[in-house]
Amino acid sequence: MKSSKITFSILLDSDNVPEKLYWDATDKNPKGEEKTLAFCVSIWDHVQHNTLKIDLWAKDMPILDMKRFYVETIGGLAESLKNASNDDYMVNEINNLCEKLGKYVTEESKKETYNG
Repeated sequence: MKSSKITFSILLDSDNVPEKLYWDATDKNPKGEEKTLAFCVSIWDHVQHNTLKIDLWAKDMPILDMKRFYVETIGGLAESLKNASNDDYMVNEINNLCEKLGKYVTEESKKETYNG
């Protein structure tokens, strides 16, 4: 049986706010830690029947990028749900939400560019 690991390293500032985030995986190419600005991990607790979550982002991550990150994460979950369950109703509802939120973030981006 093969074993694989995914690791996260978090450097905190003096107020314990994430300043730098890194990730690595044994099967990733290229090898070695890579910097990221955010990650979210969800783990299903089959005993308690709930989700354990870790959401972290570096303090210098732009807000619009954070919003895009979450819209894309939700969309990715729809794709995973489609592969796992073939539940078209849930997938379509999630995708509709992502489309709506994506338009919202695009409009915010235009306002920020105009005002910036």
